Amino acid sequence: MTAAGDPHAGQPVLAAGAPPGTAALAVVALHGRGAGAEDMLALARAVDRPAATWLAPQARHDTWYPNRFTAPLAANEPWLESALAFVGRVLEDLATHGVPATRTVLLGFSQGACLALEYAARHARRYGGVAGLSGGLIGPPGTRWECPASFDGTPVFLGCSDDDPHIPLTRVRETSAVLTGMGAVVTERIYPAAGHTVLDDEIEQLRAMIDGLARA
Repeated sequence: MTAAGDPHAGQPVLAAGAPPGTAALAVVALHGRGAGAEDMLALARAVDRPAATWLAPQARHDTWYPNRFTAPLAANEPWLESALAFVGRVLEDLATHGVPATRTVLLGFSQGACLALEYAARHARRYGGVAGLSGGLIGPPGTRWECPASFDGTPVFLGCSDDDPHIPLTRVRETSAVLTGMGAVVTERIYPAAGHTVLDDEIEQLRAMIDGLARA
């Protein structure tokens, strides 16, 4: 693809925690719109599980796709396909270092959560875990997500406020239903009047997910 057709090509991936190839598990952390990979490494420090490899891809111009995640899919191309391909490359690189998807947690906040959940749904398999903080599957109202593959019991955490200005609660509920129907074990937490942020309880959920994977 050309640079215009693959806007995230060549973007960096920041790392923290154990070096790739030395850890038994990994977290791929996707930042929100207007934020950056450094913000996800700050989240990694808050979660405080440095025995894992943490990889934080950086979107070009700090955005994975230009319009709302509920816009028509075509309105976010080619950025969305480029972002999905970027996530795929990161996971493939982890696999070459001996950390397969079954030992990897795919995590995102806000726009990054939408990207993480959409990637997981389009490439369903057994992951170490999937966590969407303030996000949902991508597509306009009325979208029917028909993904025949199975998550095979992958633990999924969805956390969101009931008054999030960017993420409709109905989309969180839809996402939960779709992923459950695909064989994921979904934990959904809706926080009253919490706004658009990462909460202490969500950090605890991430710790539990990573700890559970480390013990598996």
